[in-house]
Amino acid sequence: MEIKVLGPLTARENGVSVVPTAAKPRQILALLALQAERVVTVPTLMMEIWGENIPRSAATTLQTYILQLRRRITQALDGDPTRQAKDVLVTRHGGYLLQVQPGQVDSQEFTHLAASGRAAHEAGDHRAASDLLGRALRMWQGPALVDVRVGSVLELEVLRLEEDRMAALERRIDADLNLGRHTEIVPELRVLATQHPMHENFCAQLMTALHRSGAAWRALDAYQRLRETLIEELGLEPSMRLQRLHQAVLSADPALELPVPANG
Repeated sequence: MEIKVLGPLTARENGVSVVPTAAKPRQILALLALQAERVVTVPTLMMEIWGENIPRSAATTLQTYILQLRRRITQALDGDPTRQAKDVLVTRHGGYLLQVQPGQVDSQEFTHLAASGRAAHEAGDHRAASDLLGRALRMWQGPALVDVRVGSVLELEVLRLEEDRMAALERRIDADLNLGRHTEIVPELRVLATQHPMHENFCAQLMTALHRSGAAWRALDAYQRLRETLIEELGLEPSMRLQRLHQAVLSADPALELPVPANG
């Protein structure tokens, strides 16, 4: 089963969609997909669907939703004698498990690529880091589970994925800066700084890219916009790290330049 959660929810078996139209079964499928190959307990599924207001009929209703999902899987299997729906959506003691093959869930592939990219970044292999993290980020087709109503459990899963995406994006940009691609990434960083006006890392990366592109005054302007936003919204000055970067741009500190010749 090929499953995508990094954007709209899709799940296909033999090219046939098994995603239900009803909201609650969609939630169940999304949660099982994010936890593929791991048991999701019945209490966890109930918490996702009903929150704190779990009805007395919850156990029976949940079984009905599981049955509905299995019916869709059965239709997609199209009489395959080697597999049944219960072999895909498996009952385990205390819960359910979605059986998938390696590489069939995009969020798991994203996590794998992002981890490899992080390791390359930490090892100083900027070219590999940029490639791996770029591949991971291109898997995103929009906000995770954008077309699924999320409860308290899925909300945390979506938040975790978004934080991982942002971390991967910061590392990929850092790798590109180390590769001397400052001019190429300025437009992307302008958009990110506008979308996240209080995000200091994006601002720092934009300032560095602009300075290395010969636009120090634009780097100073980016700092000023961030400072004004932080003061207005939070009553805070930028961090000391960003203030030091600001001073380095003002003084044209040679340390801001690429330490080695660009190699890609």
